[in-house]
Amino acid sequence: MSAPPIKELLSAPHRHIRQISCLILLCVFYCISGNEVTARDNLKIGITQFPSTFHPSINSMLAKSYIVNMTNRAITTYDQDWKLICLLCVTLPTMENGLAQIETLSDGTVGVALTYAIHPKATWGDGTPVTSKDAVFTWEAGRNDESGFASLEGYRRILSIDIIDEKTFVLHIDRLSYDYNSLNNFYLLPAHLEKESFSTPSEYRYRTLYDVNPTNKGLYFGPYRIIDIQEGAEVVLAPNPTWFGEKPFFSKIVVRVIENTAALEANLLSGAIDYVAGELGFSIEQALALERRKGDQYDVLYKAGLIYEHLDFNLDNPIFSDRRVRQALLYGLDRELLVAQLFDGRQPVAHSNINPLDQIYDDSVPIYKFNQEKARELLESAGWSTIIDGIRHNSAGEPLQFVLMTTAGNKSRELVQQVLQSQWREIGASVLIKNEPARVFFGNTMAHRLNLGLSMYAWLSAPESLPRTTLRSDNIPTSDNGWSGQNYPGYSNKRMDDLIDSLELELDLDKRLTLWAELQRLYAEDLPALPLFFRANAYFFPKWLKSVRPTGHMAPTTTWVEEWRYMLGTPSSQQ
Repeated sequence: MSAPPIKELLSAPHRHIRQISCLILLCVFYCISGNEVTARDNLKIGITQFPSTFHPSINSMLAKSYIVNMTNRAITTYDQDWKLICLLCVTLPTMENGLAQIETLSDGTVGVALTYAIHPKATWGDGTPVTSKDAVFTWEAGRNDESGFASLEGYRRILSIDIIDEKTFVLHIDRLSYDYNSLNNFYLLPAHLEKESFSTPSEYRYRTLYDVNPTNKGLYFGPYRIIDIQEGAEVVLAPNPTWFGEKPFFSKIVVRVIENTAALEANLLSGAIDYVAGELGFSIEQALALERRKGDQYDVLYKAGLIYEHLDFNLDNPIFSDRRVRQALLYGLDRELLVAQLFDGRQPVAHSNINPLDQIYDDSVPIYKFNQEKARELLESAGWSTIIDGIRHNSAGEPLQFVLMTTAGNKSRELVQQVLQSQWREIGASVLIKNEPARVFFGNTMAHRLNLGLSMYAWLSAPESLPRTTLRSDNIPTSDNGWSGQNYPGYSNKRMDDLIDSLELELDLDKRLTLWAELQRLYAEDLPALPLFFRANAYFFPKWLKSVRPTGHMAPTTTWVEEWRYMLGTPSSQQ
């Protein structure tokens, strides 16, 4: 059908005029707001740390997880309701559905066989299918002492893997644990690309393509892939065309690293970034001040969760080898005053490594209330009895002096450091503050246990998370194990090892609670670390960014980045 002549259009009924008017208005709208549409098709996120690596399993750092979970997915995870779900797998193996089966091992102990099926459409970004062979390669790399994987023990528990077909495999686990079907830290690696890098396991952490060639599209099967990196400054991600799930909304995501939180706020207010990640953004005190000034411009959410801010001792330091010194340092801290003055009480004092939000928390755990006199008595009994210029010395004339380290540029932690330094000075302890960029602090200093003093940072955990890698003695990082494990204090206690082993094998929740209570009491007595407070993350959502759902545990919001949307003028859907 041909278009009517101009003369006929001019004399046409009003419907033609209405149609022409709508077209004109639509053209004007796009001419005026074209930049706005383009800007909102992209998303610029600000975070405070740059990853020390982009390998999913080497090193434990939230900044890495925040980015990696947009590009890859673990086999399972805990969702926003704290329920275990499949991410890469199709069906969660359970005893009830028959995909988990108890089996007797050759030594007479009880193990479990777990059948997992990879999503049938899961494909690496270069078009290579994600297969059972990738699972086998990941296991072989992860259980190697020299690989540098953070969670070596988890891979060692897997005795063997049977390949059923291209997408289905069976794990044979050496024990039947209460979390038997959880593979939250099992991120598949592309065997067709990484096998060559792993040819010399001791060099793998320096040769992996995730760091040597991180823009290689074959490394990623998630909704996004990394397309550009400016070291220490930003990471750029674009949609991955091979992603098997819901199509992501944003055509580009830029994650910009601004380590100074004051500069982070300035960038948000100027529009240089759209959104500050709640997981790695504003401190509580900064968020409260910003909310008072600009809160009407954002959807603001404070999400409490399983985030444990603490101070790790290095127990190789003779000063800290005496438990009385560790206890004295905790008695010397007025943590109630600290959280009240700095955080408006929104971050509660931690009396244990377990959060009261978790069902395994025991409310009978010993509490160290602020008591300077008790702190002084303990230090005296430990031999720190001579005071020179206000600083305690031992019989050898050595001062009670140590380094306190944390991530540089974090305003909140720097304020806490100043409070700790001042309060410990009152009981005769001298503190030297020394901070490093997060990628150095986590990637080198913590991983190699180089700070002989105290190190302040946070652990994020899942519900009822067994502290095997952080407290068991065989998870102390050393050169012999390729610096694997996360027991950075170097804590070794046989009873703690036995408790962790017993907990893992106990399927009855009531019996586990009894064991958890003992573990928390032992932790409070030994104090391999000083509990400070449980963090709440502050989320300042731009009013147009929807469906970002904080979890309150170790899985970052980016685990569901494909759900994020630009929706102007609709009610907020954040939780």
